[in-house]
Amino acid sequence: MSDTHTTGPAGWLGQFLLYGLFAVIVGVFSRWPAYQHLAPDQALLKLSFNHQGKPVSECKRPSAEELAKLPPNMRAPVVCPRERSPITVELDVDGKAALRHVALPSGLSRDGSSAVYHRIELPVGTHQLAVRLKDDVRSAGFDYRREATVTLKPAQILVIDFDPEKGGITLQ
Repeated sequence: MSDTHTTGPAGWLGQFLLYGLFAVIVGVFSRWPAYQHLAPDQALLKLSFNHQGKPVSECKRPSAEELAKLPPNMRAPVVCPRERSPITVELDVDGKAALRHVALPSGLSRDGSSAVYHRIELPVGTHQLAVRLKDDVRSAGFDYRREATVTLKPAQILVIDFDPEKGGITLQ
């Protein structure tokens, strides 16, 4: 006796209906509910960068006595700190504070880069932006500044980035 299972017309019809129902559900949820990224009268300002702050202190040359106390393989002529400065960023929009943030360096020894990401929705139109960034705890005040007047269009995304090779704070 053979134990083969044959599918009759009722089985085929059931499979067809279930696959059809699945396709209809996928089709409905691919179009509904409608997703709207921004309201029609809004634009988006993104502050996004990854930057490594300056070392927290200067490198120093150990004295001869300090070097003599160390094992021969540890006698470096210059000792530099690994820890990096946190990144402080401030953003003003139309003369009002929109963001004040301190990003700590990553890594166990706090020797990595600091990452910053913030989104701010703004009404379309002209806005005055002022961005300040500090990446050195040894300096007074902010190390980088950028002020600009921007005109934002509906659904426009303006990215504020930091690139030291391009002079610091950039608007794209």
